[in-house]
Amino acid sequence: MKKLIVVFALGGLMVGCGEEKKEEKKEGFEMNRTKTTEKAVEAKSEGVPVDMDNEGVGPFKDITFDSEVDSELAAAGEAKFNTICTACHMAEQRMIGPALKGVYDRRNPAWVMNMIIGPDKMLKEDPIAKALLKEYNNAIMLNQNLSEEDTRAVAEYLRTL
Repeated sequence: MKKLIVVFALGGLMVGCGEEKKEEKKEGFEMNRTKTTEKAVEAKSEGVPVDMDNEGVGPFKDITFDSEVDSELAAAGEAKFNTICTACHMAEQRMIGPALKGVYDRRNPAWVMNMIIGPDKMLKEDPIAKALLKEYNNAIMLNQNLSEEDTRAVAEYLRTL
């Protein structure tokens, strides 16, 4: 019994007086699940500058919208958007891609439509698209092979957000 008490006492002494562990910093990816105020604000706005003069690279140039939203066209655009865009985009929340509410306050309508119809070409040649790619961790927007009519419908829907 005495030996057993001595063993436990020595074990406790070794644990209590042992070396202090040094925390090693691992290289590579580290995930921090706590949300800071700075990150929450950062998530609401793009770090890419606003450039309303850039029309992008593609078939759309000099696009102007009517003052009234075409509700029929917007409904068709919403259906298309819900089918192909919602995996990466939400209206008011940043996801894999940017939030799209107010996109026409940040981007020229022709730029938006050129990005929708030909993201692969835009990502290669357009400086804003390249900056967005970098900001969104190189998540490439895939070409959905939309027609010009479908692109116009999605663009009209984005006006309603």
